[in-house]
Amino acid sequence: MTVEQLTVPMADGTGIAATRRRGAGQTVVLLHAGVADRRAWEAVGESLEADGLDIVAYDRRGHGDTPAADESTTFTHVDDLVAVLDGLGIGRAVVVGNSMGGALALDAALLHPSRIAGLVLIGAAVSGMTDDDTPFDWQLDPLTAALLEPAEDPDADTEARIAALAHLWLDGSGAPAGRVGGQPRELFATMNRRILEVGAPEDAGDAGVDAWTRLGEVSVPTLCAWGDLDLPPDLPFYEETARRLAQGPGRVLPGVAHLPGLEQPELVADLVREVLRR
Repeated sequence: MTVEQLTVPMADGTGIAATRRRGAGQTVVLLHAGVADRRAWEAVGESLEADGLDIVAYDRRGHGDTPAADESTTFTHVDDLVAVLDGLGIGRAVVVGNSMGGALALDAALLHPSRIAGLVLIGAAVSGMTDDDTPFDWQLDPLTAALLEPAEDPDADTEARIAALAHLWLDGSGAPAGRVGGQPRELFATMNRRILEVGAPEDAGDAGVDAWTRLGEVSVPTLCAWGDLDLPPDLPFYEETARRLAQGPGRVLPGVAHLPGLEQPELVADLVREVLRR
């Protein structure tokens, strides 16, 4: 399979950096987490190559090789996703979204349902998510709180921030620091140095969709999954997301945290295959 490194132009002239493993089968678009870029999907893409799929991963603005939006630029990540599909000649795709990539996937499924063939949501955020309409409250545990403080401190040393971010999102706040090592940890650090260097606002590109109250409208085949080592305060929200989607119980992935594609890519590839069979 040929691996292509591409730049897809947006209407404002921004070039979106993308990687495509072109196959004859269904297109699968991989949307990265806010603490990652398209490189986080490399091993998942390699695992799916033998399935003959058309696999696309791209860097959202402010991540990896895609520059952040200028302050004067008005854009949404949903519009960018549709523009990437159009620019690559893709009609419909199964979309895999991790974390903030999951929120984008859900927004796209609600705003452009004709373009989405299925969803795989992994530790997915949801636009408009709140605990105001749930029987539980978001409760920050001490271990997560202790790591969030340095991770979110703009005045902290970059490497200290990256270490805290890696413990939170790669290892899991309740797991030992360094649980995930080797190439995945090195890649996580590389991706986050770039993200911190660029410093794009986290709310840039928001499409203004309240997906949290509209999850029942998602009609395409959807699998909702999360790692059992993910942040404890977020686990009830993943369960509630699956309940509202009403497409079967959520899938708890054993032994992984927020970025299972980095540490167990074959596990994530199997989730994609499962949705493709539906």
